[in-house]
Amino acid sequence: MLIRMATEQDIPAILAIERAAHFHPWPESVLRRYLAKSGCVQVLEQDGRVLAYAVNTLIAGEAELLMIAVDPNQQGRGYGRTLMNHLQQQLQQQGAEQWFLDVRASNEPAIGLYESLGFCQAGCRPNYYPTAHGSEDALLYCMDLQP
Repeated sequence: MLIRMATEQDIPAILAIERAAHFHPWPESVLRRYLAKSGCVQVLEQDGRVLAYAVNTLIAGEAELLMIAVDPNQQGRGYGRTLMNHLQQQLQQQGAEQWFLDVRASNEPAIGLYESLGFCQAGCRPNYYPTAHGSEDALLYCMDLQP
């Protein structure tokens, strides 16, 4: 298993995961915008195949996980946890003080993962995420990265 910075060649694999994993996937243009920024997009691959990816930013000591997704056919195998642990170590080495993310209120597996990693719920954005029948809340989470 290898975690590395994403390249242009990873775009088709990332988009395939994005479209399979999310009801309202990011468009290619948004992915390309983050890919153009140094160090924002990372992939987890095994045997040359991208199985997961994450988009993360770090500005003035505050990190934000903008997106993480695991190929739905590969979920439940610890790839998301492995990628999150890698990102956390990297952020701590870069001096990040806090790490933020939001998650669909209905995404119980992701909420369980984030809470098991030490994230704490810090708020809620009502009706933030689109759904097939309207919208749902985004739960805001935060983790302190420095002792």
